[in-house]
Amino acid sequence: MESVSDQTIKVNTNIYIIGNGVIAKALAVALTLRGKQVTILRGSVDDQPTSRELLEIETDNNTLQAEVTISTLNNHTRLDGLILLTNKSFGNRELAEKLKFKAKHSPIVFLQNGLHIEDSFIGAGFTELYRCVLFVTSQSVSTNKVRFRPVASSPIGVIISSFDNLDAIVDELNTDVFSFRAEPNIQTVIWKKAISNCVFNSICPLLEIDNGVFHRNGAALQIAKTVIAECVAVANQNNIRLTEHDVLENVLTISNMSDGQKISTYQDILNKRETEIETLNFAVAKVAQLSGSIKVPVTTLLGQMTKLKSELFRM
Repeated sequence: MESVSDQTIKVNTNIYIIGNGVIAKALAVALTLRGKQVTILRGSVDDQPTSRELLEIETDNNTLQAEVTISTLNNHTRLDGLILLTNKSFGNRELAEKLKFKAKHSPIVFLQNGLHIEDSFIGAGFTELYRCVLFVTSQSVSTNKVRFRPVASSPIGVIISSFDNLDAIVDELNTDVFSFRAEPNIQTVIWKKAISNCVFNSICPLLEIDNGVFHRNGAALQIAKTVIAECVAVANQNNIRLTEHDVLENVLTISNMSDGQKISTYQDILNKRETEIETLNFAVAKVAQLSGSIKVPVTTLLGQMTKLKSELFRM
């Protein structure tokens, strides 16, 4: 099959989803039910045979099922198609090394949290990179079943590309269950989501509480406001135009819609897995340090405590 980067993306192109978490499963079911050719690739597992598994997603309205191909990267010498990264972003450096021999000129869409998560791929010379900011809540119910709820259409924008494939990629991925839209100003959206994640992914695990705490508890909300103020100041200094009000509204919207749901970092800690805190609180702190004049002490301290908690749980 001809590489999709050689021309505009084709209808019914292969779609490879790297990662096997809740987002990967929800995407795989939604796209398969739309008639797409979908393969989930376990990014951190090798030497496993290809299999077919029945996956299930539970939404507000009904339960959807689809049989999906599950494989591993080393089973494929080349990935000709659209590649979606849903793995944890701390694995991107190693993944970029693996993919540069299999998919260097295929379009790659990052569906991951954090700032500057594309850097390893840019440094490795990938030519077509896109970033998606997920506006969904999701949680694992069992091994092959996830609970999934969209908050809004998830925007996709260009990080690096020599030609215009964005609209075609959005069309290829968009479904009634898991919807996407093109976003011309993706960096502002990335920062807004990253700041919100700095709130949820540090405060909730440390309090050992669900996402709904911020609309239920004034003291927790006040800590969130402090983090938001620090991070927005860093964003503004780096020409990202956000207001504290905009981010706070986003945090409260998510909090209201996800009562009872645990944020991914809290789930990772409970399951003794590494977290993405390095690309959230620590990434903002790094940008602040490079900027010189802005300090983010609360954001940094919460990140340090979250990292320590994760390490203690994995001992």
